[in-house]
Amino acid sequence: MRLPLMALLLIPSLGFAASDDNAPPKPTETTTSCKGVEVWDAATQKCVKPKGAALDSDVLYGAARELAYAGRYQDAQSVLAEMPDQGSDRVLTYWGFTHRKLGNLELAQMFYEQAIALNPNNILARSYMAQGHVQEGRVDEAIVQWREIKARGGEGTWAEASLREAIRTGLTYNY
Repeated sequence: MRLPLMALLLIPSLGFAASDDNAPPKPTETTTSCKGVEVWDAATQKCVKPKGAALDSDVLYGAARELAYAGRYQDAQSVLAEMPDQGSDRVLTYWGFTHRKLGNLELAQMFYEQAIALNPNNILARSYMAQGHVQEGRVDEAIVQWREIKARGGEGTWAEASLREAIRTGLTYNY
């Protein structure tokens, strides 16, 4: 059984799904104009501090994702800290991602596990967690998550394809 699985992993990716909601965010003014812990407020057309701003959770979440993808992990965490829905699986996923990228692998694992416990179909949390496993040399555990992602309908998504590549090459992704 292991041989066919490894053969599948060795097949190069044909590309990531264009309609995948888990694709990297496109840069906006949050990362091109705003500095530090600031988020672009479309209503006022300026950069604002997220604390006390009249920004909804979706805007804050988008800003945290964008900052994280831009490698501004601490800024992303500061935005995440202002989100009212701290217990949601999407917020927990990005707490995990930013902690993993900052080298806090045990803490990242805890956040990923919480996100997956809330939403077992959170394929992004599974992919990020498994990429942490790859980073730590725990490829067998990463393969378990890869299988879960596929079983949960995530085959061909960015989350699945990037994890497959990470398992194949040993290189993890920044997004």
